Amino acid sequence: MNIPVANPMAQCMTQKDELIEAITKVFDTCHFILGENVTQLEKTIAELCGAEYGIAVNSGTDALVIALAACGVGPGDEVITTPYTFVATNEAVMVLGAKPVYADINPRDFNLDVSKIEAVITPRTKAILPVHLYGQFCDIEKFEEIAEKHNLKLIADGAQAIGASRFGKGMGAYGDAATISFYPTKNLGGCGDGGMIVTSDPAIDEAARSLRFHGMKDGYNYKRIGFCSRLDEFQAAVLNVKVKKLAQWNEARRAHAHYYIERFKDLPMELPVAKADNYHIYHQFTIKYGKRDELRQGLADMGIGSAVFYPGPLHTQDAYKCLGYSEGDFPIAEGVCKQVLSLPVYPELGMDNAKIVADAVCDIVSKLG
Repeated sequence: MNIPVANPMAQCMTQKDELIEAITKVFDTCHFILGENVTQLEKTIAELCGAEYGIAVNSGTDALVIALAACGVGPGDEVITTPYTFVATNEAVMVLGAKPVYADINPRDFNLDVSKIEAVITPRTKAILPVHLYGQFCDIEKFEEIAEKHNLKLIADGAQAIGASRFGKGMGAYGDAATISFYPTKNLGGCGDGGMIVTSDPAIDEAARSLRFHGMKDGYNYKRIGFCSRLDEFQAAVLNVKVKKLAQWNEARRAHAHYYIERFKDLPMELPVAKADNYHIYHQFTIKYGKRDELRQGLADMGIGSAVFYPGPLHTQDAYKCLGYSEGDFPIAEGVCKQVLSLPVYPELGMDNAKIVADAVCDIVSKLG
């Protein structure tokens, strides 16, 4: 048996001919940078997310850096964010010379706890950077209220949440900007890296487009110190093919997640909880279980993949000890890291394999207690 925790190959194989045709058309034009495929993708993703503008860049990390820079974040500023996320969220703040300031997370959905934000706002605070983790929106409208009250920018890291919504609205309808990753294992993944910023603010759109192209404005006139971060036409062509299936794929993830929830409801573990106003697209199906490592090993012995996202909060990592935090500062995030386990939920898993995973989990947990 071999059931991986993610399987981008299975998805690509279902569309192989169409993907190759799209890539071949790019070769036929030899227009490799900022051509019609990028333009179409920007329009499609912006509309999907409820935003006016989409700005395609090299990666989800670059999307964060450029979105923050376009919102005016720079040296000496502080950005409030979460210690429980992929490192790119933190990294993007620091490469701009700003400082991440952490608040703890909500133990049920693992997102940044909005009730803890105002306590860490200082005169240096420039922005709030929550994450829509695992495919579920944070309490974004409450973050909007705080940002407006304190005149702060609000940028959401939506790397894992394309197609998710809150109150029926996509990530681009909230805050100043949101960012997306097209890494191959994401709900909408390319055949390589890629990312996008979505916004409805024309000033942020203008700044981000300039920043992604060396700070250029109208030819060889440079308005800003920028970056080289342009999504290439090959990746845009791939994503234009795949985005047509995104809603279907997200529904398949949700079906697998709902099946797991029903199967695991009586087990001694905490299951994902989708808030009533959220459309959760389950980039990950992440449980909390006290004997996580034993469960993970038991699944591995049966050929079933799982993953720990994330094994340690960012404030405990060697690279970020310079921020001055210590173990014990964010007890909820630290505790979650010791218990979380993500199970296979990708669209091509299928219900037959979902049953195999569920049977294995139930069997192992019944023995472990």
